[in-house]
Amino acid sequence: MVRYLLLLILVAIVARAFWRVVDGVVDGMRGPAPAGRTPVAGVQMERDPVCGTFVVRERAVTLGSGDRRLYFCSAGCRDKYQARLA
Repeated sequence: MVRYLLLLILVAIVARAFWRVVDGVVDGMRGPAPAGRTPVAGVQMERDPVCGTFVVRERAVTLGSGDRRLYFCSAGCRDKYQARLA
């Protein structure tokens, strides 16, 4: 009985590994991700001062006055930064 249970577990693990390989091959055949989802190499990025995430300037939430501008990954991080200043 235990032998059959172990065999069933082994078959499940091998089947899972097989399907992960198949999924990887199918994803590879589809080609690269669409250009709108990933930044192009060489794009200027800024570091969020709250969480440390790097963000693309054009897609970031900004806060600034005059010549200084800060870039945030989300409105939540921007709000946390503003709360620290208050």
